[in-house]
Amino acid sequence: MLSLLYQEGPSTKGIFRRSGSAKTFKELKEKLDSGAEVDLARESIFVTASLFKDFLRNIPGSILSSQLCDKWVSVLDQGNNEEKIKSIQRLIEHLPRANVFLLRYLFGVLHGIEMRSEENQMNAFNLAVCIAPSLLWPPVSSTPDVESEFIKKISSLVQFLIENCCRIFGDEITSLFGEI
Repeated sequence: MLSLLYQEGPSTKGIFRRSGSAKTFKELKEKLDSGAEVDLARESIFVTASLFKDFLRNIPGSILSSQLCDKWVSVLDQGNNEEKIKSIQRLIEHLPRANVFLLRYLFGVLHGIEMRSEENQMNAFNLAVCIAPSLLWPPVSSTPDVESEFIKKISSLVQFLIENCCRIFGDEITSLFGEI
């Protein structure tokens, strides 16, 4: 999914914002969940984006770890950008290796999309609004007002992560997919 999103996302207007066919999404999700072989290259990139967001939402405890939720939310309250980046890097060290691996590829894709935002209309802010709710959620449910405020904070954090992903994850993030 990430490979397809890396290839097609930067040239796709509204990627992660628009959703594909709900029927196709449901059918493909059922096939993927059952372990069946699926050729996503034959499907709409919007369905692939929806499937990937769904995959992220179903990671137990979230990819950024709900246990670290308060620390993630408070990152942007810290000093200058350098201090924020160092705090993020320390938090990433507390994540399982598989989560860090997936995050690097995800932000490699988001960076590629953001670099062509004039074409696809998905700048760091727009991408963050679309993807942030799939990356982290509080360990306990809360009121709609508290949840709305939380989503705003996480969206700002994800925007910062996208804008600074090369400094956070390293410059090689831009070449993780090699020459596809």
